[in-house]
Amino acid sequence: MGSPSISEEAIAELKQLLAGPKGVVCTTHFNPDGDAMGSTLGLVQALRKLGHDAHAVLPNIPPGFLQWMPGYAQAVAADKDIERAEELLLASDVLFCLDHNTPDRVGPLQQALERHPLKVMVDHHQDPSDMATIMFSDTASGSTAQLVFDLLVALGAKHVIDTEIATCLYTGIMTDSGSFRFGSTTAHTHRVAAELLESGVRPDQVYNAVMDNSSEQRLRLLGHALSNRLDVIPDLGVAIMALSAQELKDHGFKLGDTEGFVNYGLGIRNIRLSALFMEAGEIVKISLRSIGDLPVDLLARTHFLGGGHRNAAGGRSEESLDATIERFRSLLPDFLNEHGP
Repeated sequence: MGSPSISEEAIAELKQLLAGPKGVVCTTHFNPDGDAMGSTLGLVQALRKLGHDAHAVLPNIPPGFLQWMPGYAQAVAADKDIERAEELLLASDVLFCLDHNTPDRVGPLQQALERHPLKVMVDHHQDPSDMATIMFSDTASGSTAQLVFDLLVALGAKHVIDTEIATCLYTGIMTDSGSFRFGSTTAHTHRVAAELLESGVRPDQVYNAVMDNSSEQRLRLLGHALSNRLDVIPDLGVAIMALSAQELKDHGFKLGDTEGFVNYGLGIRNIRLSALFMEAGEIVKISLRSIGDLPVDLLARTHFLGGGHRNAAGGRSEESLDATIERFRSLLPDFLNEHGP
């Protein structure tokens, strides 16, 4: 069982490339999420079982709720040891770029990544760059972890998927599909998940480790955001949430604490676009979610230096928090009118 989107020509190239033992590095985007970690750690362990010297090199340490994942203990994070991270990356024969499709998404690893002569992209985001020698890009796939499963099947390496690899890939699929509720979830997604369960994944344990692992401070921050910082615009069907740097500090913010906050806006009846604005150093980070055919990736790409998927996108602004929100609100009438009721 594989994906029809996997190019036979690209698979042939990759098979030839991996015909003998290679030094391989798998990396992913800055501030890695469940899909980034699941696809990266899953592929690294699979490549090791196929006889390659494979390493996971991360741009930065992931949130605590992802650090339990099989293989994470052996990963190298650039924000902790940049010299070791760059050394591994540049010494590798092959560099796999997972869950991102532009060089600027890897933060401190960008220069080293751009210097690497042989890159393989495995990704499901729109508008891929031409940075890779071999590309597996499928925007219809619900997650990169699902693509990694399809890739292993196409390579004839499905047999290497053990419980630990399956757990990584299942985590990526579960998180990027919103626990199998997003529109990108297909029959193929469920078939892949079923095969991973047959490999020993415990779905209750994965869900609990990722979703039921909040600190008290995170829940209090969520309560503050929903009670005091949620602005609903009923006539437009839009919900806006904003958090300043001071508010984050007051609630003991740690990386990953606001994961999923933006989705709460869509839980309000008749809301079709939810936005989260959050101060982060010199910029404002923006997360956008929508339902139906409302393309928030277009809004992010056109106005906020970002991109993503039709119903889940992100961006950033160098304006102040208030100025960024004001500009966002000014764009809404034309954007919503252009893309239907």
